[in-house]
Amino acid sequence: IRPRQWIKNVFVAAPLFFTPDKVSTSTVLSVLAGIVTFSMVASAVYCLNDLRDREADRSHPVKRDRPLASGAVSPSAAAALMVALLAGGAAGAYWLEPRLLAVVATYVLLNVAYSVYLKSVAVIDVLIVAFGFLLRIEAGALLIDTEPSAWILIVAGLLALFIALAKRRDDVVREMGADHRASLQGYSRQFLDSSIMAVLSMLLVSYLIFTTDEAVMERLGTHRLYFTA
Repeated sequence: IRPRQWIKNVFVAAPLFFTPDKVSTSTVLSVLAGIVTFSMVASAVYCLNDLRDREADRSHPVKRDRPLASGAVSPSAAAALMVALLAGGAAGAYWLEPRLLAVVATYVLLNVAYSVYLKSVAVIDVLIVAFGFLLRIEAGALLIDTEPSAWILIVAGLLALFIALAKRRDDVVREMGADHRASLQGYSRQFLDSSIMAVLSMLLVSYLIFTTDEAVMERLGTHRLYFTA
């Protein structure tokens, strides 16, 4: 279930963080519950990934120690855990906000498509990972009944894309082959280095524009936001 990865679900709190007037005890509790819900669903997806990839993971210097790849956990136990996590996540999403169930379902379906085929397609694989973070932000916005701003989506999307590209670069540097991840045959270290530089440049510029936007400064109550850059 990879608890260390749950930190990614803090993105659910981004809309509340950038909308101070929405902060209250009820919205904070709702967002925290949303983070737990997304963590359950994300862990279910991890179970699916590890079930499908357990043979390929055995050739990876780090992933070979995962419970399924190492044989510490049986496939049937992992499948049962996956179903339980999906059911709990879906129930939690509907209880918190009925519209949130559609976001969670989209996240699950997208990741099933990713696990089954799309993770084998270079570039598409990293875009799907990035889109998963945008769905987390959409979930957070629903929980506090607001619309996520274009700036939040742009900055978060670029940050997530950087993380995904950096992971692919790590695989290339480790000289992982297509037998581990089929999409790696569509990447080169030069392409990934150039892509990472381009994405980081766009991220910095976008954030600088965000911090100097008049509407943003007025909403956050400061004209010195650009210092955070």
